[in-house]
Amino acid sequence: MQQNKENKERISRKRFLQICGSVIAGGSILGVSGVLLRKKYILPEKIRVGANKVSVSNTRHVTKEAVTSPYKLVSSFSIPDPVEGFELYDDKLIVAASNTIYIYDQSGGLLNNFVVASNLRDIAVENGLIYLLFPTRIEVYNEDGEWQRDWEACSEESDYCSFAVTPDAVFVTDAVNKNICKYTTEGNFIKFIQSPNGFIIPSYSFGIAHIDGVIYCSNSGRHSIESYTPDGEYIGSFGKAGGAKGMFCGCCNPVHLSYTSTGEIITSEKGSPRISCYGSNGEFRSILLDSKALGGGNKAYDVKVKNDKIYVAGKNLVSTFQYDKILAKSTACSGCGVDCPLREGITI
Repeated sequence: MQQNKENKERISRKRFLQICGSVIAGGSILGVSGVLLRKKYILPEKIRVGANKVSVSNTRHVTKEAVTSPYKLVSSFSIPDPVEGFELYDDKLIVAASNTIYIYDQSGGLLNNFVVASNLRDIAVENGLIYLLFPTRIEVYNEDGEWQRDWEACSEESDYCSFAVTPDAVFVTDAVNKNICKYTTEGNFIKFIQSPNGFIIPSYSFGIAHIDGVIYCSNSGRHSIESYTPDGEYIGSFGKAGGAKGMFCGCCNPVHLSYTSTGEIITSEKGSPRISCYGSNGEFRSILLDSKALGGGNKAYDVKVKNDKIYVAGKNLVSTFQYDKILAKSTACSGCGVDCPLREGITI
């Protein structure tokens, strides 16, 4: 009973922070909720980088531009409950929703499903195994839903947010301790990774991804993406606050990180949801999908990329988008000289 009470409290706290973070992206929080949030978290205008204070105009102003997406919706299918996370593995879509894992083929045909604990934070697949992240533990299953192993967080105060799994390590972001915790895939603790800039995480926006041998994570309160070696050595960062293209708006963005097969970084933001593309050096390429194309709302959409398709999960839908030459004529994608895998084989 006590455990159930704690889980409910954590769920409520997460939902409160997600809602508050989205409201801040569009304006100010009114009344008591705003006072409580200020007491609990440091808002971006209070952040100091060196001797310079981040200006309020940079963090509050959101530039709304009409965006034509170069990608069109080609298919979608619904999930029984709101999607908590999803992964691509081979030709399968593995979706976490409420306390159930669903395994679909790419057309939305259900292949298998199995029940897991509630309060799931993230899902990853590596070497045929499904890794599930909860606030204070990690569980591992095979595709048949058979338990393989699990381990508890190395800190009693942990509140895990997202993770990235490599063939020999698991990197977990901790929204409370504000660090990255590295484990072996068997669950043995290796080390904590700290940001030299200091992670500022006003809400559960602490995405992480393993891209071409580099660990990328969002330092969302600083509106940036940081990169590290797998050993935890800091490489650098990019990103700045603002609502214009190539900037991150609101109190805490980006939320989710993904990538293409050639190493481009894909970001997903909340507030006014959008999905954008950056080079591995942090150079902004283009907005791929804006709020209108995604279906609106204020929560960030989880995103994965494979071959020439973008898979997006949000609300209770998993949708597939594909590059369209006609739509792309009026976008930055049409003039991009990068050999982008998202445009391979496209004739329309």
